[in-house]
Amino acid sequence: MAALYDWLYLSPHLDDVALSCGGQIAQHVQSGQTVLIVSVMAGDPPEESVSGYAQSLHDRWLLATDAAAGRRQEDLEACRILGADALHWDVPDCIYRTHPQSGEPFYVSDDDIFGAIAPAEMELLDTLVSRMQTLPAHRRIAVPLTVGNHVDHQLVRLAAERCFGTAALDYYEDYPYAQDDGAVAATIAAQAGVWRAEVTPLCAAALETKIAAIRAYHSQLSTFFADDADLREQVTRFAETVGGERLWRRLS
Repeated sequence: MAALYDWLYLSPHLDDVALSCGGQIAQHVQSGQTVLIVSVMAGDPPEESVSGYAQSLHDRWLLATDAAAGRRQEDLEACRILGADALHWDVPDCIYRTHPQSGEPFYVSDDDIFGAIAPAEMELLDTLVSRMQTLPAHRRIAVPLTVGNHVDHQLVRLAAERCFGTAALDYYEDYPYAQDDGAVAATIAAQAGVWRAEVTPLCAAALETKIAAIRAYHSQLSTFFADDADLREQVTRFAETVGGERLWRRLS
């Protein structure tokens, strides 16, 4: 890794930043800027068997064994396409995390992972803050706005705010949740303070690079897209609606 990056992007999972910010990253790199994507929840599941819910996701992803390792390889290819450096932390995805005393999984349904953070996970939040203090120097840092309310997105945002302060952060719109009607506006409206949007128009080449990077996450495509044509149509339509990709800054 470099000692200083122009841009540092915190990605809760191994595809969030490519989905949300792939176009702007492609343009940053094309202009000679340096970018590091930090995938926070990129660790392996526990050695014991995973929950039925996690196994159902493995089945959908067609990753019967070494699912996390397979996803990390996908991410390395996506980052290569974007031209960004990659850093994978060893924190497991929320679908794998369990209560330290009971061993029971925290999140065993879609409702769970898009709900409230389990109270016992506050210790993990402290760990993330400490880890973020070790990140390389950077000129700008982008974190999830938490559109969609995924618990891992919430944890990464909270940790970044505690570590760096809200004034230092850019907030990216979590795609694909951001394309739901009114989702971004509702997320902003629920936050205190004054917010300002910064739109980055995307050239055709950057949009193509973003689509290619998303395509590298083979295991995840069926979760969001019917097929490759649907991927292209959805990503292109959202970019046209927004005017490219949009970051938010909290002014007060």
